[in-house]
Amino acid sequence: MKKLLLQLILACLPLVNIAQSSNQVIDDRIITVVDSSDTNNMVLKQSFEVNVPLDSVWNAYTTKKGWENWATAIADVDFKINGIVKTNYNENGKIGDESTITLHIINYVPKKMLTLQAELTKNFPEFMKEDEKDLFNMILFEEKGPTKTKVISYGIGYKLNEKYKSLMKFFIQGNAQSYLNLISYLETGKPSVNY
Repeated sequence: MKKLLLQLILACLPLVNIAQSSNQVIDDRIITVVDSSDTNNMVLKQSFEVNVPLDSVWNAYTTKKGWENWATAIADVDFKINGIVKTNYNENGKIGDESTITLHIINYVPKKMLTLQAELTKNFPEFMKEDEKDLFNMILFEEKGPTKTKVISYGIGYKLNEKYKSLMKFFIQGNAQSYLNLISYLETGKPSVNY
């Protein structure tokens, strides 16, 4: 279940004290901010820099090879607006079985922005399934130099209530681990996911 929830965290990431805005460093490379200034919603912002060109980071998010080297055991990517990314953490599974997770590509601006929305499976809490239509992950890509890229991820649609607050620690830690996997893969060229 942990790995399935980790994928949601990509599509929509010590317990955060949720006030108007919380700033937390999980790793010295991943900066986390939980903004609850909207009275109804929370936004989970996580950012990091990676020492590779923008093209490498973009390809990690938009290709089968990229997904399989930092996020999941198996991936199928149809990258286009209204396209999909299908993933499966079970290396013995297959795309289309009950453990497949589907991410919808809502929109993108090449090498600048990508918006994803997950289809929630039976492994997610019921209250999240009720809010599925409101949960998005918007990812911004910024070239900081020829060999440095900044990534900013916004988890949008988390309701400002006790149920979501109680999950926020897991979201933050799960996303941070995913982003560390991504950084490791991009900077070393080696897959970094352990299933």
